[in-house]
This record gives sequence, structure tokens and C-alpha cells, in this order.
Amino acid sequence: KPGEFWLAGAIATVVGFCTAPLYPILNKFITRKVLFSAGQISMILSYVILIFARSNLGLVLVGLVLFNFTFAQLVVVLTLTDSIEYGQLKNGNRNEAVVLTIRPMIDKISGALSNGIVGAIALVAGMTGSATAADMTAKNIHNFELFALYTPLAFSILALVVFLWKVKITEKKHAEIVEKLQVKLSEGDIPMDDATASQAVSNQSILTTDVLAPVDGELEPISAVTDGKINNMTGKGFVIKPSGDSIYAPFDGTIKFTFSTNHVFGIISDTGLEMIIHVGIGTVNMRGKGFVTHYIDGQKVHAGDLLLTFDRDAIKEAGYDDIVVTFFTQPARIIDYPINSSKQVVHGNKLTTVHFRPLEPSK
Repeated sequence: KPGEFWLAGAIATVVGFCTAPLYPILNKFITRKVLFSAGQISMILSYVILIFARSNLGLVLVGLVLFNFTFAQLVVVLTLTDSIEYGQLKNGNRNEAVVLTIRPMIDKISGALSNGIVGAIALVAGMTGSATAADMTAKNIHNFELFALYTPLAFSILALVVFLWKVKITEKKHAEIVEKLQVKLSEGDIPMDDATASQAVSNQSILTTDVLAPVDGELEPISAVTDGKINNMTGKGFVIKPSGDSIYAPFDGTIKFTFSTNHVFGIISDTGLEMIIHVGIGTVNMRGKGFVTHYIDGQKVHAGDLLLTFDRDAIKEAGYDDIVVTFFTQPARIIDYPINSSKQVVHGNKLTTVHFRPLEPSK
């Protein structure tokens, strides 16, 4: 039925346009492991339909819809993104550039393989030149069924089994990884900057950095959140109960990284002071919803620049605390940081001057 073959392309286009924007809506209520599984099961069912109902146009169209309703690639990309924090926790290095390079590579490789496989199947099945359906021999049809239906059906089942068996970084697991990573950073067990990883602290001189309030609100000591609220996080810094919804640069420096959930970022001053700004308690579970960054990682920023906006109402509706936690990632370097501000602070106003030890020059 060559006159009706255009339906295959039309269905692929329509369903493809629908699945991508549908994913974030569904992911609010359904975990990505379930979404991946549902997509793979849909693909498996589509192959079964195409194998056994090939002459029924209505069922074939249903099979084509199921075939294109898959979130596999989106889930793989998001899982790869979450592995950035896992790698930083396990290895002490944040290989963000390497991981994010893999994402477009997946698109290119899968596209190339898809085109190559389809072309190879057409050749093996005799679908070349001016050949029509009437020209197909029993062997041609058998080859087509084997390579275009049964083989990918087996691989679809295998992909589902491997994913459920091997992929461990779920949304819940990633939230646990982020919380553990923050504790490690606050205790100085993991350096924020790869360049400082192997450097020793020098006692030869003392450096200073003026730190401005990153957000409007009520100032509290770091102990306000170290009593079990963030996995018993210890460290040096301060906390602000925000009255505003914007985070501003506390000093001149460089953005080192941002967690994939957008609620945490690391910044290092021009003098070498490393600081983490963390918005909310439990907000890692929001998966970035309500958080908008106004910079790119690696960007040079100036004190007072707008860096992040967050939706306080969305945080509260989700049942989380919107408190802003700021801590220094190498507490052993910090000598003191006397707070010389009132309880109520305004972004851009000076909070403290941090006195800290420099690092030995790299050899």
C-alpha cells in the first residue's frame, strides 16, 4: 500500500513533537525510570503489532504511534547529566564538559546508526532501485522481518532489562548524591576547583575578601542548618532567611559549577576564596523547577551581579524551606569572618571580611 505510506512519516512527526514537551509534565508525577520503562514497553508492543497485524491498517497505525512514543533518549541524557555530581562525589573531579559532550554525540551516533541500519536492511531485503512489493521474494520478506522486526524487538527487550538492572541514578538517588556532595564540600573533603586539589595551604601570608550579602533577608548563623537539616553538614559560613527571590554575586569572581538541579552553585573569588550558595532545604527534589540561572559556568562576575532567581511560592508549595545557605568549601583555610552586619541584610551590603590562608603555588 505505497499510497498510504506517508502516514508513517506523519505519525512519527506528530508523536515526536508531542513526546518531548510532554516529558517534564509527566515527570512531575512519574519517575523517569517508569517513563523509560513505559516507552520501551510501548516500543516492544509496537513490534508485536507490526509483526502480527501487518495487513490491518488501523492496528499498524496504532503500532506506529506506540513505536514513536518513547522517552529513552531523554532519560539517558538526564541520567548522564546527573552522573556529573556522582562523579564529583566519587572521584573529587567534576567532569562536566566531558559528560555534556557525550549528549550531542549520542544524537549523532544514534542518527548515523539508524540511517545505516535502515539502508542495510533495504539492501538485504531487495528494496533497491525500482523494486516494488510485487518483486519481493519469500526470502526478501523473511530477511526484512528478521532484521527490521524480530532483531530490534530483541534489542528493545534487552535495553529494558539492562536499564532496570544497571542504571541506579534515579531522581531520589541523585538527591542523596547531591546532599552527600554538599557535606563533603562544606567539610573541605572535596575541592571546588580542580586546580586546588593537590595544593597545600600556605601559612606565609593572609588573604582577605569582602563578602556582600547575596540576598535580602534575615541573617542567621550556619548552625541554624547544621542540626540535621542538611545531613548534619558542618562547615563555616552563614545563612539568610530570604525576603527576596534573587541571588546576587557576593564578590568579584568566577562561577565554577552549577548542580543540574540549579539550586546550588559554586563561585570562587578573584583572591581564591571558594564559596557555595545553596537555595532551600530539600529543594534538590524540585529538579530545577522554579530556579533560573542568569550566568553560564565559567563566567566572570562582579559583586552585585544577578546570578539566580527562585520561586519562593513554588518552594513552599512543594513543602520545602527557602532558606539560603552559604558556606566556604575549604574551612581549614578560613581564619575568621567576623559578621559586621545587623540581623536584617540587603543584597550588596557588606556582611563580612573573610581572612583566609592562601595555597602554596603549584610546582
